[in-house]
Amino acid sequence: MKSILTIFTSIVLVTTLSAQSLFEMDNIATIEIYFPQDNWNQLMIDNYETEEYLLADSVIFNGSMKDSVGVKYKGNSTFSESNDKNPLNISIDYIKSNQDYQGHETIKLSSGQKDPSFLREALSYEIARKYMEAPRSNYAKVYINGSYHGLYTNSESVNSDFQNNYLYSDKNNTRIKCNPQNVSNGGSSLEYLGADSSSYYDFYEMKSDASWQDLIDLTNTIENSANTIENSMDIDRAIWMSAFNNVLVNLDSYSGPFRQNYYLIKDNNRMNTIIWDLNECLGGFKMVNQGPGGGGQTDLTQLDPMLREGDDDWPLLNLIFSNSTYRKMYVAHMRTILNENFANDWYAERGLELQNLIKADVQADPNTPYNYDDFIANLNNNVDVGGGGPGGGNVNGIINLMNTRSEFLSTHDELTKTPPTISTISTTPSVVPSYSTANLIVNVEDASYVYLAYRFRPQDRFVKVQMLDDGNHNDGAANDGTYGVSVDVDALDMQYYIYAENSEAGIFSPERAEHEYHNLPIVGSLVINEFMASNVSSVQDTSSGFVQYDDWVELYNGGDIAINLGGYHLSDNENVLDKWTFPDVEIQADDYLIVWLDKDDAASSGIHTSFQLAAGGEELFLSTANNFTIDALFYNSLPSDLGYARVPNGKGPFVVQTHTFNANNGLGTSIIENLNSQLHLYPNPTSDNLTIQIPYAQRIKAYDLLGKEHLNLSNIRGSANVNVSSWPKGIYIFLIDNESRKITIQ
Repeated sequence: MKSILTIFTSIVLVTTLSAQSLFEMDNIATIEIYFPQDNWNQLMIDNYETEEYLLADSVIFNGSMKDSVGVKYKGNSTFSESNDKNPLNISIDYIKSNQDYQGHETIKLSSGQKDPSFLREALSYEIARKYMEAPRSNYAKVYINGSYHGLYTNSESVNSDFQNNYLYSDKNNTRIKCNPQNVSNGGSSLEYLGADSSSYYDFYEMKSDASWQDLIDLTNTIENSANTIENSMDIDRAIWMSAFNNVLVNLDSYSGPFRQNYYLIKDNNRMNTIIWDLNECLGGFKMVNQGPGGGGQTDLTQLDPMLREGDDDWPLLNLIFSNSTYRKMYVAHMRTILNENFANDWYAERGLELQNLIKADVQADPNTPYNYDDFIANLNNNVDVGGGGPGGGNVNGIINLMNTRSEFLSTHDELTKTPPTISTISTTPSVVPSYSTANLIVNVEDASYVYLAYRFRPQDRFVKVQMLDDGNHNDGAANDGTYGVSVDVDALDMQYYIYAENSEAGIFSPERAEHEYHNLPIVGSLVINEFMASNVSSVQDTSSGFVQYDDWVELYNGGDIAINLGGYHLSDNENVLDKWTFPDVEIQADDYLIVWLDKDDAASSGIHTSFQLAAGGEELFLSTANNFTIDALFYNSLPSDLGYARVPNGKGPFVVQTHTFNANNGLGTSIIENLNSQLHLYPNPTSDNLTIQIPYAQRIKAYDLLGKEHLNLSNIRGSANVNVSSWPKGIYIFLIDNESRKITIQ
């Protein structure tokens, strides 16, 4: 019996019953600003150079009012005194230091300047988030003093909260905005400028209280110790950013002539690149090199995949291209971005969906920088908006540009090289027990080098170990295309991916690694089986004599004998495992125990901890009386009223599903986040043939509820027909890339 090996993805916050999420992609937020002055516009223009905020009496976000909020104009080339609508920066905690809206203290709104389509920023960020940590972005209608001021793009601020939420980085860690004061003098190139921090002041903006030494050390490593770069930088994020910039013709970036518009953020030990400012992505910015000439449509559609190769003025790209493995990874990432978004026309369909979402509000916008006809046309066609510079004149139609770009890349020599083929991944034993050795085995064709990258905590670096086909690593016979490696495990689930290369090309499994990864459950007889960190209206707790909706965790005893939990511990802090101690209580074999995470000391029944969990992301540890960890989990943002549960029950990876409170997790319904509207499985239920219809899928697998694999398909385009007439009756879990569905065979 094989364990389910699925791809774990970051879970995007969805709408709760109480309020619309600020960054919900398919809904438009409403922001109402009330100033005491009628001449607020001139006052903010006067404050632009000093970057002072104008105090608003109140700002209402989707019906939630905040007072004493600061508002100012922002933007470099998109701000002008003559604009009817300028970009906005809203500081919710301007006066009240602890004030926020849904955890956000700063809101940044773009006005649509330089993009007649009004799609580039939101669409490009949506693509970027598939492969790297990047700001969420959607749309907001802004009203000022009761009048509709216009539609804005609403993009998440890259601030201390961002680095804490996405990078597990202390809020005081180094955060640097890479936007030079003068773009003509080298930009934020990551060139080593010496040991004097003042040499970097004109090219980078320190946004935290940390030292400049982190930047100095990083640039020195890039230039003088490139072979140790993985100790100083998350190189995979940098490779994803570079591949994204090239495929999407994002030239107002590090890859462009001005080497700008990204952040450097330090996590616990390394610097991370975070992409920023995508309003001129998808060919909106047309300058390939500084100086006259170039930037025509052919220059953009046929942009060299290896742009800047061998050029010392782009040290990071030069490092990537000069390293054989990094170069192959870069091409593999380009291939993934191309296949998942452009070769299958996903971007065009998504662009039309977003256009239909916002078109009424664009048409009603009294201060739109472009007319409505240009807005409609620019998704497909070029429009002339007048003016000059890299973002003026004739603005490329997104589809007109990117269809041709996709065709060029799809036939380019660099992207048509044949990588290895990674097929079956398995483990022995099939269900890996705690504190044992997991033997991972993978079938790879035409590879000269294969490695496993693994970690046990999302804040950790992936450890890379070579997999061997020598007959000595549980891999069968030597040189048979089966590679093996062994990893010692404790009680924490393992996150991992596989990379393989030959002399020509490389490939990842999953293809979005390291941003996505496979999840190998590590389980004992007693496990954390399910929990809910945001119980708004789903499960009632009446142990205090009245109805409450408290967070809860479900334990499951999959062993053959009862376990007395007296003296055991639950904690949300790995460094303080005995934060809360169980009373004298038993959990029977093949049974469940509910613990309420509610700090309720007055409850007359049930089990209640002295701490609560945060829906925005945390950790939970179960340990024995002597602080020996039995099970643990780590999670990012979770939606309200849904369970986070092991499927199959007691031994599978965690998935988001309808809760199965105090019951078998296989009875729940998997929740699809960011559902691709083109994915269809029918008929359901079925007894004969199942049709899977999807534009493109890297991998389709199906398992029964015991974890037995019944289907394994790869690289499916259009549709696949599966004969299920011989399958036993029951419920099957279909894993399609990063989505899951349940199908009933009857």
